[in-house]
Amino acid sequence: MSNQGAGPLRRAGGGDEQKPGHDSQAGNLAVVIMAAGKGTRFKSQRPKVLHEIGGRPLLAHVIAAACQVVAPSDIYVVVGHQAERVRAAVAETGVRFVEQAEQRGTGHAIQCARQAVAGYENILVLSGDAPLIRSETIARLWRFHRDQQAAMTLTTAEPSDPHGYGRVLRRAPQAPEVVAIVEQKMLAPEQLGLREVNMGLYALRTAPLFAHLGQLTADNPHGELYLTDMAAVLNDAGERVVAFKTEDAAELLGANTIAELVALDAFLRAAAADRLMAAGVTIYRPETSVIDAGVEVAADTVIEPFVQLRGRTRIGANCLIRSYTVIEDCTLGDGVLVRQGCVLAASTVAGGARIGPFAHLRPGSEIGEDAHVGNFVETKKARLGKGVKANHLTYLGDAEVGEGTNIGAGTITCNYDGVDKHTTRIGKGVFVGSDSTLVAPVTVEDGAYIGAGSCITKTVPAGALAVARGRQVTKEGWVAARRARRESKP
Repeated sequence: MSNQGAGPLRRAGGGDEQKPGHDSQAGNLAVVIMAAGKGTRFKSQRPKVLHEIGGRPLLAHVIAAACQVVAPSDIYVVVGHQAERVRAAVAETGVRFVEQAEQRGTGHAIQCARQAVAGYENILVLSGDAPLIRSETIARLWRFHRDQQAAMTLTTAEPSDPHGYGRVLRRAPQAPEVVAIVEQKMLAPEQLGLREVNMGLYALRTAPLFAHLGQLTADNPHGELYLTDMAAVLNDAGERVVAFKTEDAAELLGANTIAELVALDAFLRAAAADRLMAAGVTIYRPETSVIDAGVEVAADTVIEPFVQLRGRTRIGANCLIRSYTVIEDCTLGDGVLVRQGCVLAASTVAGGARIGPFAHLRPGSEIGEDAHVGNFVETKKARLGKGVKANHLTYLGDAEVGEGTNIGAGTITCNYDGVDKHTTRIGKGVFVGSDSTLVAPVTVEDGAYIGAGSCITKTVPAGALAVARGRQVTKEGWVAARRARRESKP
């Protein structure tokens, strides 16, 4: 489905509208999501539905909306092109899969899904490349279809430019009944003025659908079986076919080109920024930010320009996120300061902590309350207790650091022996002098001191001083003597 000519994208619906939740009468309802196509106009080797907007694949957005209406076990994703790759990308959602080994159109996809959904009284058919669809719209379509007692309900809209869409032929201008859907290439001259179009979202009763599904033919320019043709087939069989008209065509738009994909991404990220600002978050220059749809930020937090907030990131209140920082799948408590140019991934930062500038928290890092992780400090699977300070040029990997400990500049925990990773344990109130290396597995107990430049390979007892470095040797006059020897040579 294309978004060509649909006019400016706008946010669908009001922000205060309640999510529908699982419909109490949806026990006999399944959702079928079309996700088998190649997306040839993308000119990409990646399956179309796995291209991302707002931080997750197109298909994942559609599944998330559908999961608000029916349980994941009642959602069937039709896969075909690179089927295993598509399965793997959304397997964690709990949906089921139907394979369409040969892609011969949407009607053929339903034929492939027939056995899987035969036990349901109704199905909803969604497009896997229409990521802006809202659960509220899916629920309204389901209720309308049920109230109309229709064999088929199709969703329609009137975009500013209907070119490229199938036109809807109603029995009468104001009647809900639909006679047929005519694809753009098949329009007769007198039908070119029709503006109501089919948006590719359907509800169908399975009994009449499967009774007449075999009547679909491939008599069209692409030689495919179109689900849209079921409108005419069911009408000819005396079944009721109706149209559910939505006022927001933009919500049902898909992407047929990379340019259209990027437009949808920009829309979704702008909506995410608007949502956060409406909830009390200050975002300076939101057009420069990259904020995924699932990000949550509490009130009174300030986000400076050129910040990326990705994945399942959760940020507390009264935080300051400074420019050029990237935060992905992290949880930050209240009052956290993240200075310029930091990268945080799959980590937690407790309230009052100070990060950066130019710090890197790799996955598994846990930064305690009021801790400081400063300039060019990298952590990986490191647990830093309350008030820990590691302010300069340090690597803490596979490390546990007790509260109140100070890590001097240039300290390294040597966690990898070439085969296995090992843990460094540093107690409370420890002072680690600059340029120290701690060769894991090793323990530094509470209150110990480590002299600068030391290489620690054995346990340092509580309250002890450890110095492990070569003794300094000073030779007075050595430089002048060396110079004289060199000058005396012929």
